[in-house]
Amino acid sequence: MKKEYIIYKLSETIKSSCKIENELFTQFNVKRGLRNEDGSGVLVGLTKIGNVVGYERMPEGGLKAIPGKLFYRGLDVEDIVHGLIADKRFGFEEVAYLLLSGNLPDKEELGAFLELINENMPLEQKTTMNILDLEGQNIMNILARSVLEMYTFDPNPDDTSRDNLMRQSIQLISKFPTIIAYAYNIFRHSTQGRSLHIRHPKENLSIAENFLFMLKKDYTELEARTLDLLLVLQAEHGGGNNSTFTVRVTSSTGTDTYSAIAAGIGSLKGPLHGGANLQVVDMFNHLKENIGDWKSVKEIDKYFNCMLRKEVYDKSGLIYGIGHAVYTISDPRAILLKELARDLAKEKGREEEFAFLELLEDRAIETFSNFKGNKSGKRVSSNVDFYSGFVYEMIGLPQEIYTPLFAMSRIVGWTAHRIEELNFEGKRIIRPAYKNVLEERPYVPINERI
Repeated sequence: MKKEYIIYKLSETIKSSCKIENELFTQFNVKRGLRNEDGSGVLVGLTKIGNVVGYERMPEGGLKAIPGKLFYRGLDVEDIVHGLIADKRFGFEEVAYLLLSGNLPDKEELGAFLELINENMPLEQKTTMNILDLEGQNIMNILARSVLEMYTFDPNPDDTSRDNLMRQSIQLISKFPTIIAYAYNIFRHSTQGRSLHIRHPKENLSIAENFLFMLKKDYTELEARTLDLLLVLQAEHGGGNNSTFTVRVTSSTGTDTYSAIAAGIGSLKGPLHGGANLQVVDMFNHLKENIGDWKSVKEIDKYFNCMLRKEVYDKSGLIYGIGHAVYTISDPRAILLKELARDLAKEKGREEEFAFLELLEDRAIETFSNFKGNKSGKRVSSNVDFYSGFVYEMIGLPQEIYTPLFAMSRIVGWTAHRIEELNFEGKRIIRPAYKNVLEERPYVPINERI
């Protein structure tokens, strides 16, 4: 029997071996995707780090949609962002300190923390040289491999004491920008034949500034401040998002920090999680080409209806960037990011495109509601992905690093949740159950198998 045939035959068995009837989930009260019937997440843990609010429970039962809110350690992210904008300060490092410690730093503490970040940002020479050898088509994979490699250079990689966990967390937050910038420059050199630039991070620059310097050298102040605030908005999103939950599940086994974070990177890479902003950018470019009048509500509505009927674009029936698992009326990150996108569009002379994107957001929400006929009772809003890709593009960032940038921000939340998972009283390995729905059968000797 040829090898190609056995692979084909094995793949054909998947049709039957993996088939589980939908009614069985209801019969055994299984929460698919860890979701309740009302769409809310199954409660599996407690945290003091982040809070994602999109609805409130009614006394008589059921959920009531409310404007979305996001809290970091009890602080409203809107207040944090508007405070940073008012002070004209870079704030991602301050948010990292907040999420890791539970408290905002004073000036002296923040200054010392910034020095610590800058000291840890350069890579070991061996790591730099190994990145040069890690040619690949996906920078998320290179990031994961580089994180795992950090284990070999750590003098105490398996130590889960508080001091060591915090040291490892700060190193990861500091080195992610450098790894991603270097990995992209290698990718560009190997796939596009471009010159190879390895710029060392500078002292006294923020993470956002250093990243742009290492990636493309030249940048405007507004580009750096916009990237900084985008990192702030994506640093944490509760313990239930897939990648953070992955980090907590892996951490609950007592494994090392680098293995847990690599698992989180693998989760975030998926198109249903961190890769969603790429789909929005692709959809936006498609709509720019296929809608003649960017101001025509009628033409936009007609095209969105065709998309929902799976007649055009990728025929998925989806409008990317619209809808969220928790937020219903609004995603606070999308609202804040829209403010940033508007200012950046003015600087870049792309106000017409921004106005088109803003109209698309409005009509997508309305069209979706009319298409569903409100039968489901579900409300939708735009999510953070609706504007993030457009912002990245205006800053001059390549699509290959959109998802790695998400990881560069979310590493803060991942490490904070890992620390919490390993340090609360009564911790236990996370081990849910699966119901087996296949009947037992007798073993058949190999000579009797047909």
